Amino acid sequence: MASSFHGFFFIFIFIFIIFNYFTLFLEAAALVPAMYVFGDSLVDVGNNNYLNFSSPKANFYPNGIDFPTGKPTGRFCNGKNPADFLAEKVGLASAPSYLSIIENRSYIHDRNRGINFASGGATIIPQSNQIISTSISLCKQVVYYNSIYESLVKDLGVTKAKAYTSKSLYLIEIGSNDIFGYFASINLRKIYTPPQYLDLMSHHFEKQLKRLYENGARKVVVIGVGVIGCTPAMRYRNISEGCNSEMNWLAFVYNQHLTSMLNRLKDELFGFHFSFFDGFSIMLSSIHKPTSFGFSEVKAACCGSGRLKAQMACIPKASYCNNREKYLFWDKYHPTQQAHHFFSDLIFNGPRKYTFPINVQTLVAIQL
Repeated sequence: MASSFHGFFFIFIFIFIIFNYFTLFLEAAALVPAMYVFGDSLVDVGNNNYLNFSSPKANFYPNGIDFPTGKPTGRFCNGKNPADFLAEKVGLASAPSYLSIIENRSYIHDRNRGINFASGGATIIPQSNQIISTSISLCKQVVYYNSIYESLVKDLGVTKAKAYTSKSLYLIEIGSNDIFGYFASINLRKIYTPPQYLDLMSHHFEKQLKRLYENGARKVVVIGVGVIGCTPAMRYRNISEGCNSEMNWLAFVYNQHLTSMLNRLKDELFGFHFSFFDGFSIMLSSIHKPTSFGFSEVKAACCGSGRLKAQMACIPKASYCNNREKYLFWDKYHPTQQAHHFFSDLIFNGPRKYTFPINVQTLVAIQL
């Protein structure tokens, strides 16, 4: 009996040592301590699941059909999105959604992952006239992050908290909903000319970026607004099924505003570094030469119904394609997992043509 006990004890110790060694190996393999994600539905991993009055939700089938679990998670996609793929690239598990942690009342800051604050439908410009919150604006997301930073300072002390956050990665992808909103609102077009509206977007983005910098952010990845005028939803509104050129122009010019602002902040803010991904250019190239990028369908959505699968949304009763790896768009607004994977590869180690002034691989290697 004693011999069996000792045998079991040594096996337990062996497993314990191996487990801890494996954990330490994973931590050592990670290129950054954690990743914090801000943005809209393109990088939301489930925050909107916890917003009772939110209409933008993806917590139903067939969303998530190609996710490892095969189940919907709240991601607006058939599988993983850029927040997932980029986390993998830097050696981390995907950061959990902020509201899932709060809802489960089990908040202990996992310093080996980070947190995702992104919310489907989120905007840069705060929606001050909203009585009921249907999404989490960028401003509110940063407020949530600041509370996390305060807890880090409390747990680690100021010096260690700053060292930890300065080495972490900050991913921001947002702006499409502001532009969609501008074209959908007669009042906004009466108040602001397109250049004035873009200035307003840039002003609010810069304000939030500086708040993140004040609370530790030093390595920032910004994904520019894509060719949103070419989404199936916008093509559907055009009898010719062509892109909305005016919307694309606004997205293109806004991206120019972004890069100018980021370059200026790099000169103004000590230790601030960034990587900008020109999602607009690569999406446009994918649309013009789809076969060169492995796609065969770049106009219609994979999931939906009606013309271009964009007449009705991707809901449980909607039909969906089987060759999802050949589609650029999953539903009438969002790319497929395959497209996200392709774009994420470029974000991480793509050429300066699409990712500048440096890619993420170079960004995370910077010593501060």
